[in-house]
Amino acid sequence: MKMKTVHPEQSRSIKIGTRGSQLALYQANLVAEFLRKSHPQTEIEIVTIKTTGDKILDSPLSKIGDKGLFTREIEKAILDSEIDCAVHSLKDLPTQLPDGLRMIAFGEREDVRDALIAQDGMKLLELPKGSTVATGSLRRRSQLLHLRSDLNLVDIRGNLNTRLRKLESEGFAGMFLAYAGVKRLGMTDKVTEILEPEMFLPAVGQGIIAVEAREDNEHVHDFLSAFNDANSELSAVAERAFLRRLEGGCQVPIGVYTSFGENKLTGMVASLDGENLIKDHVGFDKNQPEKCGVDLAERLISLGADKILDEIRASSN
Repeated sequence: MKMKTVHPEQSRSIKIGTRGSQLALYQANLVAEFLRKSHPQTEIEIVTIKTTGDKILDSPLSKIGDKGLFTREIEKAILDSEIDCAVHSLKDLPTQLPDGLRMIAFGEREDVRDALIAQDGMKLLELPKGSTVATGSLRRRSQLLHLRSDLNLVDIRGNLNTRLRKLESEGFAGMFLAYAGVKRLGMTDKVTEILEPEMFLPAVGQGIIAVEAREDNEHVHDFLSAFNDANSELSAVAERAFLRRLEGGCQVPIGVYTSFGENKLTGMVASLDGENLIKDHVGFDKNQPEKCGVDLAERLISLGADKILDEIRASSN
């Protein structure tokens, strides 16, 4: 008996998996609205899934591991066909995906920069000596200490609203976080300084929304092909290749940025105390983004990045 081929337009529904935070739901709804406009006859449902990273809020990310911390349960739901695809912040996705899954679309990149929200409208260099500043990222911590070794840095977890409450209740002088999330949630008025990539390198894939699905789910691939942004995909491939070669993640301070205007890929590796920071760049070739990422990693390794990373890994064991 010959099986009937179902055209994408005839698919009755698509279930999109996401974490339940305000930002995650905002991002999932961006994808959902795209699908509703491009495929109005298809029912779009958003399914919220709680991940390990959402459940453990009292420990720094660097202490609880990062292999699928914010994605494992969602990816299992894709593989079990409980959902058709998932929407992630690309920086949460490990560089190695589970067998049978692939990233099928990268949304247009939001602002890549990091931002400071400080008391009294202060900027980084204006913070009083010894100020207590909060961040949940080793990458930000290392770069901050490299610029201001006198600061007292503390860990902070939770969604943006939770962090803003802690900023007040704990009496922190300020906190650092990704500007993209602040912008997407309409809270840019709270930002006191935006740090340029030349001064403060962002995380791999920062500001990019990634859609993940089963490799064999061709109709979902077709549905979302127009959502994909070419420059975001090029940046994602290069930056994730850089991270993969360095075998990095949340437990090591690594930053990278793709600049199409300057046609270069810039990366850095730093020690936990920020004292030793290695930074360099390579030219960016759109025809070989993965090679660019690997070449940049190799250049940093030749400058001593591997020794920094080995010391960090040894100290965490």
